[in-house]
Amino acid sequence: MASPTLRAQPGDGAGPGASGDPGTPAFRDTVIGRRWSRRWRSVRGAGGLRLLGAVAAGGALYLATAPRTWWWSAILGLMLLGAVLHGRRLRVAAGLSLLAGATYYIPLLSWSGVYVGALPWLALAVAEALLVIPAGMLIAAATRRLPAWPVFAAAAWVLGEALRARFPFGGFPWGGIAFTQPDGPLLPAASLLGSAGLAFLTALAGFAAADLARRLVAGRTDVRRWATAAVVLALPFGIGVAGLVTEQNTATDPQRTVAVIQGNVPRAGLDFNAQRRAVLDNHAARTHELAAEVRAGTAPAPSLVIWPENSSDIDPYRNPDAAAVISDAAADIGVPILVGAVVGTDDPTRNLNQGIVWDPATGPGQTYTKRHPVPFAEYMPFRSFFRVFSDKVDLLRGEFLPGSAPGNLDIAGVAVGDVICFEIVEDGLVRDVVDGGAQLLVVQTNNATFGYTDETYQQQAMSRVRAVEHGRDVLIAATSGVSAVIRSDGHVEATIGLFTPGYLTPSIGLNSDRTPGTVLGGPVEWLLTALTPLALALVLVRHRTRTPRGSDARFRTQEGVF
Repeated sequence: MASPTLRAQPGDGAGPGASGDPGTPAFRDTVIGRRWSRRWRSVRGAGGLRLLGAVAAGGALYLATAPRTWWWSAILGLMLLGAVLHGRRLRVAAGLSLLAGATYYIPLLSWSGVYVGALPWLALAVAEALLVIPAGMLIAAATRRLPAWPVFAAAAWVLGEALRARFPFGGFPWGGIAFTQPDGPLLPAASLLGSAGLAFLTALAGFAAADLARRLVAGRTDVRRWATAAVVLALPFGIGVAGLVTEQNTATDPQRTVAVIQGNVPRAGLDFNAQRRAVLDNHAARTHELAAEVRAGTAPAPSLVIWPENSSDIDPYRNPDAAAVISDAAADIGVPILVGAVVGTDDPTRNLNQGIVWDPATGPGQTYTKRHPVPFAEYMPFRSFFRVFSDKVDLLRGEFLPGSAPGNLDIAGVAVGDVICFEIVEDGLVRDVVDGGAQLLVVQTNNATFGYTDETYQQQAMSRVRAVEHGRDVLIAATSGVSAVIRSDGHVEATIGLFTPGYLTPSIGLNSDRTPGTVLGGPVEWLLTALTPLALALVLVRHRTRTPRGSDARFRTQEGVF
């Protein structure tokens, strides 16, 4: 049987001038052509503005981070993000959220690539940006389907931060929006609702401002809705004022003098510990100097001394010379020293990142082992897999094993809560030591790897929020700076600059009371993470039960028809 002859018909894409040619008017008249034309017009017009708005949103969020003190820029960034996501479909919202996240995280995490190259830095930044997408999609869905959408959008933002704090490899919550606020009027709210509550209020202020601005541009005259939007915008600042009532003042608590030693390192970078004995000797030398000042009556006698993380990269349990250096320093100052040490295990490729309480009479005693080693920095997950992308993974020769117990240490009668380096960013780890009775928070850290970048100042901003959240004075002991004394109201009282040896001898208030932020911080986070998905699910179920089967009725909200 002969095959039928196929003839090109007008509009089937065959032949010169047919509608399949994208350059012809005929193509633009087809369904596909009209769709692509609309998309191109969207990119050139309002779509292009949305792309610029997403970039501006991420840029404004970045400008709110330390060392800058532009707390309001975070609110501006979230306002822009709310504006570009408002009413968008989920696929579009995903793309805009990724763009905003990349614009935020790529510059924010640039310090991570200073010494290991661009690929690890960009991989980390892109991974964090990808995790912004679920929050952005929920925000867009809230604007389309829920009344009072700024409240649900702010809760969705907290959900996104909770996701980044836990996934993958235990999470990396750096860049949490609460940590942009240590110089802003919302900070006291951390003592009332915890850091998650502070993040929610910051996001709420931004999204409420977006709602108010949208109504202004649209020229809507509904007084009731204008008033509601204005009240929602004012609410975070009102709660910030209310937080002043729960904010702790350690000046009225029992006082103890605590010394913080910053010995400095031979040089910045990943090879800062190439001269490990020099680092140890530097911290011992500063301690001997302090002891001489105490004997001369020109410095107050401390009750205990804090050395930073990696102040002894030589295992003092296995190296008698290192142990002797620490013992001599402790005997000279006459009080216990909290030493940051790298301690070996039976496996030469596995170590412990520990704080060791070194008594002047009895030597090493209590210890705290860092509970959450940083992936790709202190241990390498899936080394063989990631080596395919970069041989930089082999720069990390040894790996650190995690500890299992919170850093609660009794040092000379002072209940110290020890967190090591990046652990200050993790809500649960800090809350654990306060729940365990810590009267003072200590951050042992080594920022020498990151040189003169913003990393050390971003970490200090986190410590300031923790001080207010838990009502505790915070001491940062850094090998190369910036060591700092932070009061319970978030005020930075004293610092030692980058790559400058020295010591601080502040009088510290020992507070044993727990703030509402400590008690409510965890439940507030879980409540906020569930709020938006639950509200959307309930609304969708309610809509389906009320819509007759087969009906083409649209979903209606106070904002319109969808």
